[in-house]
Amino acid sequence: MWKQVIKISCFILIFSNCYFISAQGIISGFYNKKAETTLVVGAGFEDSKSYFIGKEKSDLSRNLYSISVFGIYGINERLNIQASLPYLSSNKQNGLQDAQFVLKYKAVQKAWKTDKLELSFATGFSFNVGNYNLGGLNDLGQQAKILETRALVHYQKKSGWFINLQSGFSFKFEEVPNSLPVTFKLGKASAKSYFDFWYDFQHAFGGINYLETPAPQNFKRFGASYHKVGGTYHFPISKKSGIYIAPSYVITGRNVFQGFAYHVGWTYQM
Repeated sequence: MWKQVIKISCFILIFSNCYFISAQGIISGFYNKKAETTLVVGAGFEDSKSYFIGKEKSDLSRNLYSISVFGIYGINERLNIQASLPYLSSNKQNGLQDAQFVLKYKAVQKAWKTDKLELSFATGFSFNVGNYNLGGLNDLGQQAKILETRALVHYQKKSGWFINLQSGFSFKFEEVPNSLPVTFKLGKASAKSYFDFWYDFQHAFGGINYLETPAPQNFKRFGASYHKVGGTYHFPISKKSGIYIAPSYVITGRNVFQGFAYHVGWTYQM
């Protein structure tokens, strides 16, 4: 049974959404084997009905469309490197957003007959690829350069059930406020399918709120915090490829849109 669970776990990639609001954490508890490559192509739609001006809810709305490409390569079974790049479109503003590169390492692995416990560390960097506009709520991002650090604890049963927790620090250069991320995930990886449920939290340290004075505002200085929940369901369509669906919802926050988001995509194992 362990072999089946490991096989489907390596095949499934729970990738990070590289948008203005990220989700699911930047890394997963699963690793590709040496020289294995996984490619993910996804599309998404965010239907936001309101916006938190600071922490006050307003009726400002936005529709955001996205296409993203994600890849991960197994340097070995304990060391993986991943990269991602999204293309976003919002109210006639569209273009490439922020590229992200992350290196993750499985530092500790303890296995028993029926379960295992692992500790991983990761570091990464993201930066804007496109010179998108700054100065409105339909901006594609903050043109932030971010140094990411993460630690992840992953516990998994032989049956495929797993639970993990990751956190770290997002150091943002220039005027963009630093932030503290936390992601909790519960799910099951079996030989036939994969599903999970997750909670994602981010706290921004300082920064300004939308519509603060004096004008004009510097959108790089916005502090974005949020509480977000979601889930992922993946099923294979062949030995090397599969389809996933991933809905999510922003519950509350600071200087963020509230609403549902829907993502679908295709995965391929090389």
